[in-house]
Amino acid sequence: MTISTTTIKNSYLGNNTNLDFTYTFKITDEDEIQVIVRNAAGNETTKVKTTNYTVSGVGNAGGGTVSFVSGQAPLSTETVLLRRSTPQTQGMDLIENDPLPADTLENAHDKIISIAQELQEQVDRSLKLSKTTTINSTEFTEDAAARANKVLTFDSLGELTVEQELGSNRGNWSAGVAYAERDIVKDTSNNNVYYCLVAHTSQGSTPLSSNADIAKWSLLIDAEAATNSANQAAASASTAIANAALTTVDAATATTQSGLAQAAATAAALSEANSLTYSQNSLSSATASANSASAASTSETNAAASAASAAASSGGGAVKASTTDTTPGFLDQKFNVGLGLKKEIQNSGANETFTISSNALVLAIALGG
Repeated sequence: MTISTTTIKNSYLGNNTNLDFTYTFKITDEDEIQVIVRNAAGNETTKVKTTNYTVSGVGNAGGGTVSFVSGQAPLSTETVLLRRSTPQTQGMDLIENDPLPADTLENAHDKIISIAQELQEQVDRSLKLSKTTTINSTEFTEDAAARANKVLTFDSLGELTVEQELGSNRGNWSAGVAYAERDIVKDTSNNNVYYCLVAHTSQGSTPLSSNADIAKWSLLIDAEAATNSANQAAASASTAIANAALTTVDAATATTQSGLAQAAATAAALSEANSLTYSQNSLSSATASANSASAASTSETNAAASAASAAASSGGGAVKASTTDTTPGFLDQKFNVGLGLKKEIQNSGANETFTISSNALVLAIALGG
């Protein structure tokens, strides 16, 4: 019987219920098939004949069926692999002058081909060089202890070698030191960490970024850039905090000044109202007028002080007659006197004050005198 296919394995997904899985290649013994189940985590379990499954179709060119034991159906998260695994033995014993049946010879050839196909399947799953690529040696001389905790890598010639995972830590870079490939050093001028690409004896000085041999190094950790970024971030944060504090202080100052200005304006308005009251009372009595003038003078002094306070608080001397006043102005613009009184600015251009006095003649005329 010929072997007309190179298929030596079949793969299926479980579904929690299916027990029967078909293999499509020829086997000559039940033990020539491997049943492997792979779970979602990638763990593989080789199942055991009879304990986990049974085999039918032995000797059929088109294959047969692997049937899992009841209650052991592969899960929907599992993959079932059926793979031919022919023993690499030779069981044919030819006796001189005995008949040589065709089946005996053909079965021996079939077994050889089967083994070759299975080896090829393993080769296909292996790492290998392309047909146009060469490598001098894939042999390692290091024993298990020497290979422990190391990695398989390539040297500067592209040859396989066993090395440290990241290389040897040589500490701070210094001039006049023989560095090997994969050595790791720190540039003390900026704390950058470099990885040696080409074996050489160091020369020059740091920083390595401007060293003549910089092409022989690869930057692993850019500590300088990280430090600069951190410093810039810290400076920006400090500036933001300072600006926030100033804004808070300015807002509080503005609120305070606004309150003081409103209080001063209110006091000025009350003073003006009092002065008007005093002037009206002066129409009925000259004595009352004099008293009103005196009271007005006192009120004017208070108003001047309030206005000065308002000016100092608001930063310009402008006040409002009330909270609904739409046009702030100076005190002399907001202060009017009634009949029989007059206002005068004293000490013009210096420490100015208001003087409110009564006009006796006006009073006399107003009273019919």
